[in-house]
Amino acid sequence: MPEPVVAIVGPTATGKSDLALDLAVEYSEGPGPGAEIINADSMQFYPGMDIGTAKVPEALRRGIVHHLIDILPLHAEASVAEFQIGARRAIETIRAEQPDGSAMPILVGGSGLYVRAALDDLEFPPTDPDLRARLTQEAEVVGIQVMTERLRSVDPDSAARLDDDRRIIRALEVHELTGRPFSSYMPQRRYAAGIPPVVQIGLRLNRDRLHQRIRDRVLAMLEQGWLEEVQRLVAQGITDSPTASRAIGYRQLLEVLEGRLPLDEAVEKIVIATRQFAKRQETWFSADPRVHWINADAPDRLQQAHKLIAVAQQRT
Repeated sequence: MPEPVVAIVGPTATGKSDLALDLAVEYSEGPGPGAEIINADSMQFYPGMDIGTAKVPEALRRGIVHHLIDILPLHAEASVAEFQIGARRAIETIRAEQPDGSAMPILVGGSGLYVRAALDDLEFPPTDPDLRARLTQEAEVVGIQVMTERLRSVDPDSAARLDDDRRIIRALEVHELTGRPFSSYMPQRRYAAGIPPVVQIGLRLNRDRLHQRIRDRVLAMLEQGWLEEVQRLVAQGITDSPTASRAIGYRQLLEVLEGRLPLDEAVEKIVIATRQFAKRQETWFSADPRVHWINADAPDRLQQAHKLIAVAQQRT
């Protein structure tokens, strides 16, 4: 049986990358099975978006191979479906690198949907840009309420749940393409075939401590040259990127460079947006009973992680 996929998850600023590296180094030393890291942070797909995404510099990766970092041109839109293919290919590759197929993949990141895409039985519906454009134009003529009622007649669950115009159009697109309701594609908490064994380890902190770490990290990133990084990315076309330009911090610092926002106000906006993001991450991962939680400040957090992994290894 293969080594478990170890997923390190949880809110931003809790030290997921550090724990992943510590584990990977230990499992790669001596007679260990070997380990490599798979990135599940969508904003780390882009070269040059380094400081603001807390991307571990190559010089500090301690010899551990990292997958799915710096894989997209800045102008490209990140795709969960394409990530799923890449992540599962990486898991297969890592597990096949040892003679007995026992190397350990360590998935790390706070993008909840990307973690689910890598691990779970998650199916992605097809897309048709022409159909979506037609539905969007129709909505502009008749109004989104009419489109919502149309959705309600074929997919009442999605109609009741969705309140975003773009997603309502997307749900109608999926139904017209497949004949299936968009809601039928919602993920189940069930690992996909070929993925288990899996152990998910969540890092968490109390709210006050997490908020302080977020503020400290934002200020440290600015001292490291984050604003200058964004300025370099402007020259590379980040403002035209459908994904990268919306990243927390980058969006606010773009406003600073455009003269529309003072830096001190931008800092506060970044801190607040990051706190809100961390809260959403905590809510997402806390809803999954498969996640085993560790206090990110615990001095023995590495030992706790080892114990959880050992239990998964014993079950294989």
